[in-house]
Amino acid sequence: MKIHEHQARDLLAQFGIPVPPGRVITDPAQAPDAFAAVSAGDGSALAVVKAQVHAGGRGKAGFVKLVRSAHEAADAARFMLTNRMVSPQTPPGGLAVSKLLVAAGAQIAERPRSAGGGREEFYLAITTDRASRRNVLIASRQGGVEIEQVAHDSPGAIIKSPLDPLLGLHPFQARRVAFALGFKGKQVGQAVSIMSALARLYVQTDCTLAEINPLVITPPTGEHPDGRVVAIDAKFNFDDNALFRHPELEKLHDASEENPAETKARALGLSYVALDGSIGCLVNGAGLAMATMDIIKLHGGEPANFLDVGGSASEEAVTEAFTIILSDARVRGVLVNIFGGIMRCDVIAQGIINAAKKLGFRVPLVVRLEGTNVEAGRRLLQSARADIPTMQAASDLADAAKKVCASVTA
Repeated sequence: MKIHEHQARDLLAQFGIPVPPGRVITDPAQAPDAFAAVSAGDGSALAVVKAQVHAGGRGKAGFVKLVRSAHEAADAARFMLTNRMVSPQTPPGGLAVSKLLVAAGAQIAERPRSAGGGREEFYLAITTDRASRRNVLIASRQGGVEIEQVAHDSPGAIIKSPLDPLLGLHPFQARRVAFALGFKGKQVGQAVSIMSALARLYVQTDCTLAEINPLVITPPTGEHPDGRVVAIDAKFNFDDNALFRHPELEKLHDASEENPAETKARALGLSYVALDGSIGCLVNGAGLAMATMDIIKLHGGEPANFLDVGGSASEEAVTEAFTIILSDARVRGVLVNIFGGIMRCDVIAQGIINAAKKLGFRVPLVVRLEGTNVEAGRRLLQSARADIPTMQAASDLADAAKKVCASVTA
């Protein structure tokens, strides 16, 4: 489960990590008051307006804007709330924006030329390293940009420190990372405190990703001669399987940010992910579903979805799965690939037939069955051809992929 940036900032604050103040608005008319509230602290008259969507690339898309007046804040809010955000991480049609974060603008200290110049921005995150089966702290001096690009272009700029499975992040580890990142003086203690809090947050809330980007140093002041270490932006992903332990986090879920079909599938206990192709896939078993998508690609097609109805697919599950697949206007053909292990193939075949009759298939339907009572299942499919003219049976998976790809390109 993902949450919005404003929710992530609230979570950071709950764990003692400093973040600039901010307000959430849903109407351009609210922007002037929000600007006045968040920019009044130090008299800098600087704020940032950010679209609240579950996608990256907001800045390059024009949906993160620095503003220096209430008028500019209102103009930025009006633009974002009346246009769809399009970035490399959104669907081609972009995403509608319904919420904005108006946050205090942070002054960021400049690095000395001897240290390479640029602004004092850092990347900090904790995630799970599946290779070592441990949580790991990831940090870099190159914050404010895509960490994947940094890892590709400058792998030496990435610092990794594994967390102890029982004790978490040791203080000496955090200090070592802080020094490696170039923190000095009182900045070191602040950075260590933030890393330690982020590690606690990650474990206590069952995160799969806890990211601060950027973490910045503000310019020195009389009160803070070494500047302050502050989190400007954050991103969190949570383990869906652990949400039953966190009802307070589950309330943060924003269903409007998800594909409606994926939301419906989750409520029905189906595993569904929408893709960009034209061939719908209905499969039982995640591994078999992946293999089905691969073989469709191998034969020149493009899968429209990943859909796993589970190892004991019922007629009700098959009907609901068909409904979800056919709700995608891009689907021009459907491949059903079922291995009857727990459930008999004849029972599944009858469920497919009943569902197809109920829904009225208008696109080609290719069915491949294998497993228990497969011959009885195939006979049922053959006898139903007259009632479902768009349906054809396949002898094996390769045959099924060839037939559905041919029917889509015909």
